[in-house]
Amino acid sequence: MIQRPDLLDPYEVAQLGGIELVARAVVEGFLAGLHRSPFRGFSVEFAEHRPYQPGDELRYLDWKMLARSDRLFVKQYEEETNLRAMLVLDVSASMDWVGDSGRLSKLEYAKRLVAALSLIMLRQRDATGLIAYDDGVREVIRARARSRHWWTLMSKVNALTPGGGTAAEPALRKVTDLLRRRGLAILVSDLLFDRQLVLRTLQYLRHRGHQVMVFHIMDPGELDLEGPAEARFQDPETGVSMVARPRELRAAYGSTVRRTIETWRSACRGRGIDYHHVLTTTPFGYVLRRAAARRSRLG
Repeated sequence: MIQRPDLLDPYEVAQLGGIELVARAVVEGFLAGLHRSPFRGFSVEFAEHRPYQPGDELRYLDWKMLARSDRLFVKQYEEETNLRAMLVLDVSASMDWVGDSGRLSKLEYAKRLVAALSLIMLRQRDATGLIAYDDGVREVIRARARSRHWWTLMSKVNALTPGGGTAAEPALRKVTDLLRRRGLAILVSDLLFDRQLVLRTLQYLRHRGHQVMVFHIMDPGELDLEGPAEARFQDPETGVSMVARPRELRAAYGSTVRRTIETWRSACRGRGIDYHHVLTTTPFGYVLRRAAARRSRLG
């Protein structure tokens, strides 16, 4: 039995080859596992009914109309070609952290997730672009809908390396310049920045009519404080360090992390923002399925 790459451990999948190969394998496996794509509805809108004709696909029959009129009608759909999506990727120094050599760093995981998401959207003919940031906006690629645009995105994603500090707010403000019409903004980050400042910007995007998704990327090692009896901890972005005893801080640390995750979840969903907490050990297919199912419900 052939295992689907989208359901395998992300680190193992990454050994298959480059980001492009991994993303295509993950997306093919993900789509093959669906009876129907939950992404249907990203780029297709209901237009009108017409009388049923022999040969029409039965899945488009409107059974409610049949019950009301005792006649068969088919739902017709029209392509919505103006949906534009911007992926906003955090490439700050904190994204380079990994708790175990057998795992992908947060950034390497995020880059492959971005590659898979962009491939799915472009296959739907949704114009897709990219913004990468650390302490400033590092890269801006305007949204295009052509299939070969994916290779342009991938050349930039491949070249991205961990940067300095984190300034998500200017990058998200850039989205408002690029998404003139109703679109989709997707933030992929470890969310280690000023929550209130960024939430205001995300809420502004919602106010402008955009759908907003947040993928909160974390390494499993960030959930619990482990280490020797005494250790020095250093902030990768500021260089500030301190000596602490992990055992003494473990309970308070774990409680703080769980509370922070729940605060992000509640704050996002209270503003109509789609929030996903993602560990770097989670198979990409699971993340795509959850995001697709929720995005389909949100319309």
